[in-house]
Amino acid sequence: MQEISSQLQQVLCRIAKACDQVARKQVEVQLLAVSKRQNIEAIMAAYEAGQHDFGENYVQEALEKIQQLAHLPLIWHLIGALQSNKTAEVAQNFAWVHSVDRLKIAQRLSQQRPQHLPPLNICLQVNIDNQDTKSGCQISELPDLVKAILPLPHIVLRGLMIIPQAQNYQAFTQLAHIRQQLLATIPALNSQVFDTLSMGMSDDLEQAIAAGSTMVRVGTAIFGQRT
Repeated sequence: MQEISSQLQQVLCRIAKACDQVARKQVEVQLLAVSKRQNIEAIMAAYEAGQHDFGENYVQEALEKIQQLAHLPLIWHLIGALQSNKTAEVAQNFAWVHSVDRLKIAQRLSQQRPQHLPPLNICLQVNIDNQDTKSGCQISELPDLVKAILPLPHIVLRGLMIIPQAQNYQAFTQLAHIRQQLLATIPALNSQVFDTLSMGMSDDLEQAIAAGSTMVRVGTAIFGQRT
């Protein structure tokens, strides 16, 4: 498990170097450790090395980990597709959902978020490559979707998320531009709240940071190849 600590530090060094190259501060970019299919020991090793934010793809798998690690101050992010029959469990147990792609999901999360918890942070997943096989809303749908979500209680619209095709680095710049367009055309959006670009993974975090990413989602480079 010492390996995980070492690899985590290497990723943090990559983030720092990428920020330096484009004159950004390292604090502007958050590392999200993608822990899907990783065991409790691996997550504990990352936590002991200083990592607090973890991303999960599958609700049921995540809930088991959240329960087992409830004694630790971990912040759980759902980054996988979310079906409407799972929204209640997600609203009750996660701090972030990166994969909201339609109004119905946002409405259910809003209704089901317990009032004693802080508002749930959400990002809209954008199908930036316009692929039938990928989740996410279309770019053209974003303005109306943003306007419909903003008034909903108990959730906060924090930004946008993409999973582009491999080596489509232009998608990162495109998403940053889309965020700026939304801020310019929807007065109710506050740039200090709508501040998140969730983009970049193990193989392309440098390119994502150069384009303005504020949160990179890294699994393999921290935990190694999943078996």
